Amino acid sequence: MPRKRKTPAPAADAATTAPKRTRKRAQLLKGFKDVLPKDEQYWDHVNRVIGKAASQYGYGKIQTPVLEDAGLFVRTVGKGTDIVSKEMFRFIDQGGDDICLRPEETAPVVRAYIEHGMQNLPQPVKLYYHLPMFRRENPQAGRLRGFYQFGFEILGAGGPVVDAQMILIAHNICLDAGLKPGEVTVQINSIGNETSREEYIKELTNYFRSKRKYLTAEEKKRLTKNPLRLLDALMTSKREYFEDAPQILDWLDEESKNHFMGVLEVLDALEVPYVLNPFLVRGLDYYSHTVFEIWPTDKEGKSQSAIGSGGRYDGLAEILGGQETPACGFAFGTERLILALKEHEVKLKAKKMPEIFLAQIGQQGKVQAMKLFEKFRKEGVGAYENFSKDSLKAQLDQANKLGVKYTLIVGQKEVLDGTVLVRDMESGVQEIINSDKVTSEMRKKLGSK
Repeated sequence: MPRKRKTPAPAADAATTAPKRTRKRAQLLKGFKDVLPKDEQYWDHVNRVIGKAASQYGYGKIQTPVLEDAGLFVRTVGKGTDIVSKEMFRFIDQGGDDICLRPEETAPVVRAYIEHGMQNLPQPVKLYYHLPMFRRENPQAGRLRGFYQFGFEILGAGGPVVDAQMILIAHNICLDAGLKPGEVTVQINSIGNETSREEYIKELTNYFRSKRKYLTAEEKKRLTKNPLRLLDALMTSKREYFEDAPQILDWLDEESKNHFMGVLEVLDALEVPYVLNPFLVRGLDYYSHTVFEIWPTDKEGKSQSAIGSGGRYDGLAEILGGQETPACGFAFGTERLILALKEHEVKLKAKKMPEIFLAQIGQQGKVQAMKLFEKFRKEGVGAYENFSKDSLKAQLDQANKLGVKYTLIVGQKEVLDGTVLVRDMESGVQEIINSDKVTSEMRKKLGSK
């Protein structure tokens, strides 16, 4: 009798035995941040404050491209600065061009001023912006790799009164945003003109050489390349070692002294509080004469890191191929200002929320409710809706959670009758209103015109 052949066991299904592949969860790049709806009120608030200041002081809005020729910043900000040497998102594109994401906005504004012939317009030209910037630095509180800055620039205007007014605008923005006079300070200094700076740098270099044992290798490198930037860095990290460093105010020539004294006199007349900081120099190559920073204080009254800064940059237009143009400006880190507002628990004006919810039953009711929503929208009456829901109970539950005063219900009967059922959410009382009169009737109920 022939042997019964064994049927081979079926091969294991690869789909069931192979390890399940786990997809990597998408996430933010390091140093970048999503702005979520819960913070919308702060961003809207800051935008309103900026727009109000721009309107009051006569500044027009400018927006430049996020990508620029990298050489623009090498020439203006300075080849030896941290921004250019370490922090720029810089790359060669497919066409071989050396480009970067903008790390700051003053240089692009001046580039646009020259390129679009604004030097031929009545002077001064006043411009402001609120744009994203990018710097590949070590992320920390209020300091991101992708961040927003707003700034004001005045081109074609010299003289101490211009510097003083720019400081006044920056200070007023802080107050208008909700910070109190004691919660923000202006720190100010003068770095003079190029001639007076040369003499000071020689003296500063000699001083730092006598302190080399306190310097790191990176700081020694800065001493060789640009002692001013070394001073800028050390005054926050190792200030106690250099309190007796030479002060640039002692080395200003007559022109620079007169300019700076003129700025302080105007600030005194305008009653803008300020603190003289003899070691404030700013880290960018294009600054001259007046430099300043805006510092918030914490709840204990201690100064924190600067939220805004600026100064005069009379030679920048010439560096970029334009004619000699006196100019001054400032910029704020938006996220830093918002952090200061949160630190001091600034109460923002509450956003007016709709007090009406439009509910619907059935396809005809849904379409009619959508028409009614558009009518409300065009007449400036705010309303909530959830047209994706079919259940009236689910819609009423949502209306309750939103805390509206009235829910307007449209079903097939209301469509046929040309009416709307209005429910008072507090009392539960319902009434029928003609759909042609519903917007005017709801305005009366809400006490609005």
